[in-house]
Amino acid sequence: MKSIPVLLFSLYSLSSSIAPAQTAVYTTSQQKVTLTGLGGSGGVGQSRVDWGNCVFDGTNTNCTITAPYTGVGGGGTISLVLAYAGSGPSPFTANSISPGSDLVTFGLLSGGSGSVTVSLTESTGVTVPFLSNNFTFFYDSATCSGPAVTPCSIGPVGLTPGAVISGTVHGTFDATPVIRTSQGVISASGYGALSAIAPGTWMEIYGTNLANVNPRIWGSGDFTGNNAPTALGGTTVSVGGQSAFVDYVSPTQVNAQVPSNIGSGPQKVIVTTPGGTSAAYTVTVNQVEPGLLALPLFNVNGAQYVTALFPDGAIFVAPPGSISGVTSVRARPGDTIVFYGIGFGSVTPNIPAGQLVTQANNLSGFQISIGGVPATVAFAGLTGGVVGLYQFNVVIPPVPASDSVPVTFSLGGSAGTQKLQIAISN
Repeated sequence: MKSIPVLLFSLYSLSSSIAPAQTAVYTTSQQKVTLTGLGGSGGVGQSRVDWGNCVFDGTNTNCTITAPYTGVGGGGTISLVLAYAGSGPSPFTANSISPGSDLVTFGLLSGGSGSVTVSLTESTGVTVPFLSNNFTFFYDSATCSGPAVTPCSIGPVGLTPGAVISGTVHGTFDATPVIRTSQGVISASGYGALSAIAPGTWMEIYGTNLANVNPRIWGSGDFTGNNAPTALGGTTVSVGGQSAFVDYVSPTQVNAQVPSNIGSGPQKVIVTTPGGTSAAYTVTVNQVEPGLLALPLFNVNGAQYVTALFPDGAIFVAPPGSISGVTSVRARPGDTIVFYGIGFGSVTPNIPAGQLVTQANNLSGFQISIGGVPATVAFAGLTGGVVGLYQFNVVIPPVPASDSVPVTFSLGGSAGTQKLQIAISN
């Protein structure tokens, strides 16, 4: 068996609700924040926000304040950016959460649009985006003008149209990781992006605040012997209460191998970082959820080619020149080519999730047809030298030449769900 090229195992891309926790604090900024009262109801005020240093780039206005922060990782400097289209008045509002309170949350005027984004420049020098609108702030000291308010604080200003308060601020932000509610957990996108997962398969988790480090993939130094890490860059993942094996982290995506012994049915996926613990995302677990490698790069004119290689590990099976930057030729009947997959279940002897494969093994029950003709499978099992990746050495059967020969497969008699094709010549 050949070790799979790194290209094929770059699972992270070739391409819920927020848990209620204020987990980090930023101290006094050097940029002023000015609020102009708009009035309110029920004793709760609303003010238009003019925020820090604003720059119009010809399309958008970006208003920034910076300040030291603590409470996430090793601390550092926070940059809070309020951005909106055009160069007109700010559409952002500060909303008092109780009568007379100096504790506020951000909002938008009716019909307004914009975004609030945080970047954390950690003490290590790493800059990480935190994408959440859950910020609050207090004035350190402030001055008021316009219609008189007593006292000079956010709540009374918000209740008084035209009143103005200005000064530097400090506050808090919520760095809790959040798994997005739609397609927040899928099987690896290069292998079908299935909505269910299986023990030992690879999954991708999407959301915000999923790491407080720049994107990174595991390296040999993260392993203990042949055992893969369950934490990477301070991020951990649990599935059904068991630790997953984390191979890639970024603020918006985490990739992990599902542990071996989780049960079937609905299971909870949870991400934990130095910023907190996410709300659980419920995903369906099946005992197998097989997918063959079919990278988006191999989608040509709307047709998805399976990503297969010749045994040299360098030449792909596809129409020559059809994929930019990829060396490819058509396969011929009698050629042995190599497919890769995830989610195919247990092998003999058993190799649990989270371990580099170092021994010969085989997978039972795998069948594949090319052009409707069953193909000989010379080998099926986990490939050596990597974690949780299946390899299938397949002999091309005698089928007519075409660039759109269908590829179908089954495991234990259950058909795979991907719609794939391959290029064959005579």
